[in-house]
Amino acid sequence: MINNIKIFTDGGARGNPGPSAIGVYVTDGEDKKLAGFGKAIGTATNNIAEYQAVIEGLDWIIENKKDFDKEAKIHFFLDSKLICSQIIGVYKVKNANLRNMLFE
Repeated sequence: MINNIKIFTDGGARGNPGPSAIGVYVTDGEDKKLAGFGKAIGTATNNIAEYQAVIEGLDWIIENKKDFDKEAKIHFFLDSKLICSQIIGVYKVKNANLRNMLFE
């Protein structure tokens, strides 16, 4: 059973908004790759792409939870200070689309 998971996410848009994509990379506690994937998500802003990458990481956890110890520690690594601060509640999420993504 896996007891430590690291999830690295990123999202970006060419233009803002513009053609967008996300990437997710998952390792165990010893940095062994468990998963890695990316995909185009259509036209979006940078922030929407960043949020979508986190959501994809969470979806991966749900799909693979049978492989994890019940006490597994899950760590997310994002390169967006804004998104991190919004998710943990330091900053308010003013954009309605982002708020919907966060609280779905």
